[in-house]
Amino acid sequence: MSAELCEQIKQAVQTALPDAEVAVTGGGGHFSLEVISSAFEGKGLLAKQRLVYGALTDLMAGERAPVHAIDSLKTLVPE
Repeated sequence: MSAELCEQIKQAVQTALPDAEVAVTGGGGHFSLEVISSAFEGKGLLAKQRLVYGALTDLMAGERAPVHAIDSLKTLVPE
């Protein structure tokens, strides 16, 4: 289930940020993400994080949500 859920997280972020390169690790409801996207250019840390968390709303909503926490989130602009 963990690999499948990691893929769901990756797809959700790429749907919201089509040019994003996304790396997801973790399991048991706790995940770490590294997201590289030109959509982050010129934005502050909080704005970048909001873009990613916004993409994950459905996976984090409700008592039985498959994603309980994002333990680490790196938001980077492509070089």
